[in-house]
Amino acid sequence: MNRREFLGTIGAASAFTIVPRRVLGGPGYIPPSDMILLAQVGCGTQAQRQVNTGFVRRDDLQFVAVVDPNRNSQNYVDWEPNGNRTRIRRFIEEPSWCEGDTGVRAGRDVAREIMEIYYRKHNRPAVGIRAYEDYREMLEKETDIQGIVAITPDHQHASINISALKKGKAAIAHKPVALLPYELRRTLEVSRESKGATHLLAYSNTPDRHTLAAWIKGGAIGTVREVHNWTNRPFWPQGWQEYYKSGPPVPDGFNWTLWQGPAPDRPYHPDYTFCLYRGWYDYGAGCLGDMGLYSLWQPYRILELGAPEWVEARPSNDAWVDEKRVSNGGRVSQAGLPKASVLRWRHPATAARPSVDTFWYDGGMKPQTPEELYEDKEDLADEGMLFIGDKGKILCDFRANKPRLIPQSRQKAFEGSIVAKDFDTTSAEDEWVNVLKAGTKSSKGSFEQVAPLAEAVTLAVIALRVPYKRLLWDSATLEFTNSADATKLVRRQQTREGWERIIG
Repeated sequence: MNRREFLGTIGAASAFTIVPRRVLGGPGYIPPSDMILLAQVGCGTQAQRQVNTGFVRRDDLQFVAVVDPNRNSQNYVDWEPNGNRTRIRRFIEEPSWCEGDTGVRAGRDVAREIMEIYYRKHNRPAVGIRAYEDYREMLEKETDIQGIVAITPDHQHASINISALKKGKAAIAHKPVALLPYELRRTLEVSRESKGATHLLAYSNTPDRHTLAAWIKGGAIGTVREVHNWTNRPFWPQGWQEYYKSGPPVPDGFNWTLWQGPAPDRPYHPDYTFCLYRGWYDYGAGCLGDMGLYSLWQPYRILELGAPEWVEARPSNDAWVDEKRVSNGGRVSQAGLPKASVLRWRHPATAARPSVDTFWYDGGMKPQTPEELYEDKEDLADEGMLFIGDKGKILCDFRANKPRLIPQSRQKAFEGSIVAKDFDTTSAEDEWVNVLKAGTKSSKGSFEQVAPLAEAVTLAVIALRVPYKRLLWDSATLEFTNSADATKLVRRQQTREGWERIIG
């Protein structure tokens, strides 16, 4: 008897003992044998927010395994010192949960505990959620799961998603799809060959996005020429000049060797782990990899942007190891992403539109304030998105919601003239859940759908390491045609033994 059959047996037996409404049937009743069985890969603070107090609530999902190289500790770094603990206490209805903790707690044992408490209190079928240190062992043993929900550091994404897809399991994953262009290409190749579905959790489907699309396609600002997107992130340290040559002892219960995954082996240091990984080239994709896949996905979908034909990066001064600029023989850091940067991509013209340039700003950098805002005596917010057409401009919040024409007088005259009609209202969460229920691959939020933007993100991270040069990109051959230095960074120059076989 496999786990799905066993869950069905438990559900039937429960009717004679607990007799909850969901077992007796009625509206919304889901037989335990029809639940989607999932494994959670990555049990840090973001997974607590998204999985443990989010997806676990759904009656049609059943998590049966959790995976993380860390067992249980209070040394996690988060922007909310007590936010997750408060959220979990409400979720499991235990106001004293983790009373006395001196730090932010997470890890695989913590994730399992939260799930089991919630399932028990809500009369959910449970056969004991298993905790694993290594996702590869989990995939070998948990043969009846339908997919994974992976929320891990960026450098692990390709190997985890590829491993799941090779087993025919769905890969529901956090951003980015992969850290490097070659790893992204391999992920997409395996995805096309696999029966497993894919979904990037950065997908969204808000009414405002459809409004924005209707305005742009209806010609409200004419032909769009540029898109600018800016953020005040990072909230974590960046600007590292080199990797640490030594560090403190590895904490008990933490498998540092396993955490490194395909990255080169180096001594443990706490500044590499948890949310701090985003600031290191070997482990993260910075602010763009963190948030750009949420925000820029909207113009990529609306304007149908393909892979860029070139990319250019302008990092802040801390990108250089010494005081000299690259053009004068200085050496740009190959360890840490800069504290601030400006990035630009050119997207080739199509039969339907001319070329489009997209711009990304982080670390507090912003585009020039449009003249239209001076007319309104307004300045750009700390985060936002600006569409520039040959007949006007649309200003939005960071994720392209709350669109408005500028200046205000233009918006007042335009109000109601173009309205979005008959658009899909399926939530981002239901999008991937419905795909798994149907056993299909046609998800709007799939890896294939986000591929052009995912590729642009990987190119930008390389451009920051070869800055102030317009890098011409050949997507078909995975080469920068005018820079051998940039082409060397398309794939890992060093991959730890055994991991190259997973990625291929």
